[in-house]
Amino acid sequence: PKGNMAFTGKYEFEGDENYDEFVKKIGLPSDKIEMGRNCKIVTEVVQNGNDFTWTQHFPGGRTTTNTFTVGSEADMETMGGKKFKATVKIEDGKLVADFPNYRHTAEISGGKLVEISTSSGVVYKRTSKKIA
Repeated sequence: PKGNMAFTGKYEFEGDENYDEFVKKIGLPSDKIEMGRNCKIVTEVVQNGNDFTWTQHFPGGRTTTNTFTVGSEADMETMGGKKFKATVKIEDGKLVADFPNYRHTAEISGGKLVEISTSSGVVYKRTSKKIA
């Protein structure tokens, strides 16, 4: 795989764009929308070659962990807690996953974790700064 694939680290939410429009588009319930707004999520990534453990720590102690190997189907969980199967690919140094109702990419850019989710033309961008 080409590109800089050094994802390992801990990243803290710094900012996002189009949050409300996106989460409404994917049908998140309003209580989840409120909970997630400007939420100081800490994303912890452990990468071993093509094997990843991707954990999101939410304020209040809730965590979501997705474990996957690039190119192999894996059991995943969405922002809204739905379970599904997806195959994560690498395209131009970005991790790319097709979720049931959106496409998600993640890349390291300028030392930050930049995640972009696209659903029916709505682009949600979340940036997290490296803290460890």
